Amino acid sequence: MPEKLSIIVVEQDRERALMIVDSLMEAGDNDIQVISEVSSLARRISERNPDIVLVDITNPSRDMIEELTLATAPLDRPVAMFVDQSEDSLTKAAIEAGVSAYVVDDLRPERIRPIVTAAIARYNMFRRMRDELAETRRALEERKVIDRAKGLLMKARGISEDEAYGLLRKAAMDQGRKISEVAQSLVLAADLLS
Repeated sequence: MPEKLSIIVVEQDRERALMIVDSLMEAGDNDIQVISEVSSLARRISERNPDIVLVDITNPSRDMIEELTLATAPLDRPVAMFVDQSEDSLTKAAIEAGVSAYVVDDLRPERIRPIVTAAIARYNMFRRMRDELAETRRALEERKVIDRAKGLLMKARGISEDEAYGLLRKAAMDQGRKISEVAQSLVLAADLLS
């Protein structure tokens, strides 16, 4: 596990909570807080703003998974959920809600550390993929705007695509802006004038 983590443990049973806390303390010097009441879980988790959330529940309900979605979505953090039994639909709902590790069957102390490590690694992997996808979408949108701006310049001035791109690049350099920003301004102006 990474160095010192802020961890929320959601566990109603005191003995199981102590077992989880002891196992986490053996894994490193972590800041661990236990929430034993699942009502208003989203508010309680957001108030504490942990690095990771561990939930141990015998049989999760849709309401509990919705609470977890509310609790983890705003700041996007890894969640490991330990359940004793589950239905396929709840497993799917938990994964779609952002649960990084969904472990069914007997919670044992020696399993906690590797599962937390895996949950963090999986969360980081998906976060990188989401960031890359967002960057790719942004680049594609910029490319579309630049192409549209080149088309406007080509039509208005009767120039080639390379010359239109050169004009956009020169304007961007002269104004200290990105080419996509200059292209967006040109497209907006053209839309206003048409």
